Amino acid sequence: MAKEIPIGIRGHAEQTVEHRDTLNAHNQTLPAIYSTPHMIGLMEWAASNAMLPYCDEGEISVGTAINIEHRAPTTIGAVVKAEAVLESIHGRFFVFRVTAHNGIAEIGRGTVTRAFVNPAKVAERHVKRNP
Repeated sequence: MAKEIPIGIRGHAEQTVEHRDTLNAHNQTLPAIYSTPHMIGLMEWAASNAMLPYCDEGEISVGTAINIEHRAPTTIGAVVKAEAVLESIHGRFFVFRVTAHNGIAEIGRGTVTRAFVNPAKVAERHVKRNP
């Protein structure tokens, strides 16, 4: 049975872009602009923050799907803010509309899907299947 969580709940996350968050940190031939994986991670944190108040004891939320467009570059020093708004629920999956903004323009948008899990219960099932 799915949890009763209101459509429209919101979560936020932000970070100041540092060199380690850029393409150049991983490949010196690329420019020092904010990488797509870092932007997606920030969007995931925003969605996780929205779900956090609804976690039962021992529970966390995990990402299960992403569909993101990275639409504009962002340079070192910029503050990127991500927002996640719960758009729909499909069984145990919670779909968030996510955006990221660098203070000048929207730099990304899309959807992130998450689900609740209890890591201890997952580990217990794993041990039972693989003694």
